[in-house]
Amino acid sequence: MSNKKPNADQMASPAFRLAALDQDFLLDDHQRGVRFLLEYEKAEQALRKWGVSSTIVVFGSARTTEGGKGEHGRWYDAARKFAKIASERGGALDKDHNGHRDNVIATGGGGGIMEAANRGAADASAPSIGFNIRLPFEQEPNPYSTPELTFQFHYFGMRKMHFAMRAAALVVFPGGFGTFDELFELLTLVQTEKAPKLPIVLFDEAYWKEVVNFQHIADHGMISPDDVDLFQFASTPEDAWERLVENGLEAADHAGRDALI
Repeated sequence: MSNKKPNADQMASPAFRLAALDQDFLLDDHQRGVRFLLEYEKAEQALRKWGVSSTIVVFGSARTTEGGKGEHGRWYDAARKFAKIASERGGALDKDHNGHRDNVIATGGGGGIMEAANRGAADASAPSIGFNIRLPFEQEPNPYSTPELTFQFHYFGMRKMHFAMRAAALVVFPGGFGTFDELFELLTLVQTEKAPKLPIVLFDEAYWKEVVNFQHIADHGMISPDDVDLFQFASTPEDAWERLVENGLEAADHAGRDALI
């Protein structure tokens, strides 16, 4: 009979688990920085694998639906048509000789305008990105973003960083709090020179001028007079594309856009 002492307690101890397989350890408050890094690296490595050098970020309301009442249906259709135009003309369809894809459509991955933009890229047989966020009311990814480029984030900050890092242009359709948050985040980065200047287009001038009086903000000295020139307005998908090109968008290698982010 063996006198060897059993080691079942040691084998079952949480301390004995491999750190990478120990969820209790990884989800502890002390590992928040590690989880933040993992969210950066997972998306970053996938984007690099696909050769995504630059993106056109499309924001807008998740509540807008295809065939929706009032302006909703028009905005949905316009976002879809714009994304198709941008995907066909911007360089997302094929990698160039340096292995880069340019101006790939990137959205928040959910429904509404996000779905419409991912759908427009799919109409062009081009890849597109969905940067989903984990919410109490679970957001599910729309079925049009490229599966290998459909991500889920816990941290809003890391999601925003990925939006900004490769953004060569921004097109913002009508939306609510989330859309405003994302728009002003990018405007602030450009205004403070924490990100390179990029063309920003707000779709449907009447909507934006009714909900935000940008000139009023400048008149009161809250922003510089030149800050109202950080963005343009567009009324049609073709117009939105032309505004981007006129303000510097190129279908070329934008590697290094993340230098200041």
